[in-house]
Amino acid sequence: MDKKEIKNRIEYIIICVSEFAKRFKLTNQQAYNYLRRFNGIDFLNEFYEVEHTQSIESAVDDLQIFCYHRGGRLS
Repeated sequence: MDKKEIKNRIEYIIICVSEFAKRFKLTNQQAYNYLRRFNGIDFLNEFYEVEHTQSIESAVDDLQIFCYHRGGRLS
């Protein structure tokens, strides 16, 4: 993975965390902690190639579902 791809992934994950926080009325830190706890950050990194081709709203939907199946209960 080259530096540009790493930079793009990091920026994408930051945007997703921020939008996740907005949707669930969390601080960015709370959203990040939740996504780390329920493997949402790993999900975004692992499936970046697919997820970044969709809307951010779709990515947040996917994060919600993914984390829910790992014990996260936000609604």
